[in-house]
Amino acid sequence: MTITRRQLLGQAGALSALGLMPGLARAEIALGTARLTTLSDGFLSLPANMMFEPLDAQALAPILERYDISGERLTPPCNLTLYQDGINTVLFDVGAGPDFMPSAGMILDSLDALGLGAEDITHVVFTHAHPDHIWGLLDGFDDLTFFEATYMMGQAEWDYWWNPETVDTIGDARAAFAVGAKRRMERIADQVVLVGPDQEVLPGIASVALPGHTPGHMGFELRQGSQAALVVGDAIANHHVAFHEPQWLSGGDQDQALAAQTRAKLMDRLTAEDLMLVGFHLPQGGIGRVRREGQGYRFVPG
Repeated sequence: MTITRRQLLGQAGALSALGLMPGLARAEIALGTARLTTLSDGFLSLPANMMFEPLDAQALAPILERYDISGERLTPPCNLTLYQDGINTVLFDVGAGPDFMPSAGMILDSLDALGLGAEDITHVVFTHAHPDHIWGLLDGFDDLTFFEATYMMGQAEWDYWWNPETVDTIGDARAAFAVGAKRRMERIADQVVLVGPDQEVLPGIASVALPGHTPGHMGFELRQGSQAALVVGDAIANHHVAFHEPQWLSGGDQDQALAAQTRAKLMDRLTAEDLMLVGFHLPQGGIGRVRREGQGYRFVPG
């Protein structure tokens, strides 16, 4: 029997209620006259040592115990951000698509639940080009999923994945990432808008350089008057270690030292400005705030 993505989405929701897999949560806030919604693309299933390998096991243990994290696999949620201002309907990243993991690639179902289709997306803005963020650019027939959209990506990120040397220097574990990113980027090469940091890419949307997870990783500040939120992509990639010890290295980052510096500075900014954040892999839809806790921080959803 073939299981469709819609069936998998329904099964995942039922299993989530039983505590067997992460929830496919959605969150929504108003920003002035605009609306910001996070939509589930499903979740990933990753080996825990992919993230934790650089860390001291003894120091890590109490954090994992606090958040009831055990076993050899992590199942982070994938939250895509939708921004609607009455003129533009902007999707930040496109999810994993049909070719990465069976538990992800559900964005079209999530849009459908809002009464929206792929044709309603006017702009796609990429934080970076890892598979769970860009492989959804193509559908199961190898056509562009969001065929009416204008595409935007940071110049540094584009240049990195477009470089033919990347596939040979990124490491064996990520070589497929490079091949997959390049294949999809080739499909939009004639229509992508490349942007730099600290640039208003669309009305009310400004780019923010957050490098380290990938060389050209970007966040985006959404602002309407005095209200603002920061889409951080994978600059803060979990709700446990990244908050308690942002300066610690993470195996999920390509430049671990730079990513840790970026993460620490970002935590300082989010707390100092009491700025709402939207995290791609954070729980309960990924929208919330950062609060200081001891020498570290904690994520407060909502």
